[in-house]
Amino acid sequence: MPPTYGDPGPLPPLGGRVRRQTVAAAACVVLGLGLIGGALTGSWLVGDSADAGERGAFATAAGLWHNAPVDQLFPPTVVGRGAGPGGADRTWTRIAVAPDGGCADAFDPLLRKALAPAGCDRLLRATYTDATQSHVTTVGLLFTKADAAGMRSLERQFEDEGLYRRTDLMPRPYAAKGTVAAAFGTAQRASWTVSVLTDAPVVVYAVSGWADGRAVDDPQPAADATRSGATTAPAQAGLGHEAKGLADRIERRLRTSVVAATEQPS
Repeated sequence: MPPTYGDPGPLPPLGGRVRRQTVAAAACVVLGLGLIGGALTGSWLVGDSADAGERGAFATAAGLWHNAPVDQLFPPTVVGRGAGPGGADRTWTRIAVAPDGGCADAFDPLLRKALAPAGCDRLLRATYTDATQSHVTTVGLLFTKADAAGMRSLERQFEDEGLYRRTDLMPRPYAAKGTVAAAFGTAQRASWTVSVLTDAPVVVYAVSGWADGRAVDDPQPAADATRSGATTAPAQAGLGHEAKGLADRIERRLRTSVVAATEQPS
């Protein structure tokens, strides 16, 4: 039976543990010297060490696409406690992992253009189905070539221009042959979410639809489809929860992997 991964809980920003350690060390310096000059020096050391920790975590995240096992980034089974409509639990089973590669055919032209400033180092994708095998969801990790400033700039652009909610910027699904997602094409996209991380060179996304191959005329971003009172077909079917819930938990797995890798002894 494949391993099951539940919710690891909230995580600090990447590099957060390094910051706490350096704060404690700096406090000892200040107390020992008892001087204003020592306090100022301690503050400078805190900032420098924290920045170094964040840079190290950022670089660690950039290399996860080839350093972390696929089961670590895309677990065979993902449990989403409270991830469904009304706080219902969800369980997703991985049915296919796409060969890692570039981004040329993975995004519609406008989304590819929007992501272009960050570059594409590697793209990892997997498709999951829910416990009833009535829904399918593709989740992706786009590892960019951008530095921290570049990721902040991309996140601002998506936020300021409302790119997260544009139906012409939906990610493409991975329709694996011989699975319940075989008919999961671009016309079957029902709900989606895109998250541009600023503490890692990664864009996390997910797109969901029905497993029976039905076309969707009114796709809705997960942020809207999960709101109370939403009446669209994707919202009523819980497909917004499928996309958001799975994307959130894959992002948490990514962060857990970065924290574990940065804490390994050199």
